[in-house]
Amino acid sequence: MRGFDCQSAAGPTAARLSRAASRSCTAGTKTNGTWVLKASTGHGAYWTKAFALADDFEDADGKSVLTFYQAQDQAKKLARGDDGDLDGAPITIDGALTAYKHDLEARAANPYNAEWPRLHLTSVLLTKPVALLTSAQLKKWRDGLLGLMAPATINRLCRCLSAALEQAAQHDKCIQNRDAWETGLAGLPNAQEARNVIISDDKVRDFIAAAYYLDHQFGLLTETLAITGTRPSQASRLRVEDLHDHPVRPKLAMPKSGKGGGRNRSQKKAERYSVPITVQLAAKLKVAAAGRADDAPLLVQSDGTPWGRNPGQRYHRHVTEGRHRHRSRSRRGDDVRLATFKHRQDAAAKRSGQSNCEFAQHVHQDARSKL
Repeated sequence: MRGFDCQSAAGPTAARLSRAASRSCTAGTKTNGTWVLKASTGHGAYWTKAFALADDFEDADGKSVLTFYQAQDQAKKLARGDDGDLDGAPITIDGALTAYKHDLEARAANPYNAEWPRLHLTSVLLTKPVALLTSAQLKKWRDGLLGLMAPATINRLCRCLSAALEQAAQHDKCIQNRDAWETGLAGLPNAQEARNVIISDDKVRDFIAAAYYLDHQFGLLTETLAITGTRPSQASRLRVEDLHDHPVRPKLAMPKSGKGGGRNRSQKKAERYSVPITVQLAAKLKVAAAGRADDAPLLVQSDGTPWGRNPGQRYHRHVTEGRHRHRSRSRRGDDVRLATFKHRQDAAAKRSGQSNCEFAQHVHQDARSKL
């Protein structure tokens, strides 16, 4: 059931336009009123859209100033969509995130960036048309996350949502409220303080040992990340054929991360570069990959399934448990994360003047001997 309300300066009147349509007017003003379409979503809610001025003090021009009957015809077109279907409703945040997910998948990017905001958005905000968002609404939502996650995490979450809203605005010229997310989702101050954590070799070995204790496959992933200093998303894309188990100088053909923007992410992520590993790690990977096809994932979960494009969703519980075990064993409150291995490798190797291979050989000891 669709209709439209008109706020006009012609005085309080009501005219039957169509089923469930009415004209409600406001007196006492000397400017043209606005024709506003009000349509049901079919799910117990409504969306509204102002689309033209009423001809209260100006002659109708058929475009920006419409008569009652011209507005009625235009409202029907908007409600049904220009092509005659029922998909003409303004895009909501939910729709913007869906469209953003499809765009990420088309560009071989991580669709989790479009799924993550849904976990924290309210149902009211999800059904809100993007064109009607205000900076106050988005700021209230952003500030409501304080205390639930770190400010830096909130900023990353807001950037994901902003990207979806920006894409919606690029494809819908009726969305003219970019300031809503540019202001409402602005980054929190003092949230980007660098975590220059350079953990010691003993702490690395303790955490790897704790990872193996919890789950062997998680331990293998953790040790691979600690030795190579790569991102989890890169290690999860390793294939069996990427392991070159040379008896003296083993290495992995590591997939590139594809970071840095651009539209050729698929091409970047298909490229490989050589990363030296220790003989001990190569032996473990060779045993784990035995019997699998060359194009099969090198690192898998305990049930044999891949870690996936966003492995953090799957190993999050293991990391939390590993931190607790690491702290109880070391009796030190260092907040070890899997990303810490990459920062540590980059910073420490650079500071020592060693190559990644030399540094990896220096750090490595068999973690299972610590159990």
